[in-house]
Amino acid sequence: MEKRDIIEELLKHRYAHRGLHRKPGIPENSMEAFRRAIAAGYGIELDVHLTSDRKLAVIHDSGLKRTCGVDLQIEDLSLEKAQQFFLEESREVIPDFEDVLQTVSGRVPLIIELKVEKGNQDNLCEKLMDVLDGYEGLYCVESFSPAAVKWLREHRPDIVRGQLSGAIRKDGFPITATEDFLLKNLWVNIWGCPDFVAYKFEDRAQPAFVRFKGAKFFWTIRSYEDLKMAEALGAAAIFEKFDPADYEQI
Repeated sequence: MEKRDIIEELLKHRYAHRGLHRKPGIPENSMEAFRRAIAAGYGIELDVHLTSDRKLAVIHDSGLKRTCGVDLQIEDLSLEKAQQFFLEESREVIPDFEDVLQTVSGRVPLIIELKVEKGNQDNLCEKLMDVLDGYEGLYCVESFSPAAVKWLREHRPDIVRGQLSGAIRKDGFPITATEDFLLKNLWVNIWGCPDFVAYKFEDRAQPAFVRFKGAKFFWTIRSYEDLKMAEALGAAAIFEKFDPADYEQI
């Protein structure tokens, strides 16, 4: 399938943010949350980190304090060690990305967010591509890290790549004012030349995003009204904390 056709197909779907979770019993980025999204027919947005033994762990934070209650970093652990801890108030463990791919098996599209830590984008991107080369389902890859998006541009231009962005420093993201300016105004696109931009929904009026001519995604939609607004703007919605089907049942 040509890249433009992949993008067109990706834009037709709604994406459950970190799976169709229902916290704390069904945690974010858990296999049960992914199974629920598949059953509902939603695409899945998920996050991947590189462990110390070069496995891909599906979890949002580098630190495990919020999700697992332990003061450890996922990059410092083997996946086997990390899976000794339970997610939130469940018996779920941090998924292996390869297990997620096997479970999804192409039934719904994936938005895969690369979580770069301590300049590990090369190793993280290389490992991700090694795993995805054997996968036949629909997916795209995104990151807040311009270095990761640039790596994809240079090494795997065939992959649909996206730049995550927004005016995010005001929300406590640990970036400098300069980095925030470059992200918010999409100057980072000079390096990565992304096929799409995933922009924070509340920042949608930022001039640089309005002017952007490529495909658009919005994160993170938390009401049905905002979801419909996002779709009316021609963007795909990444949603959480509600199920759109609850508002569309006859």
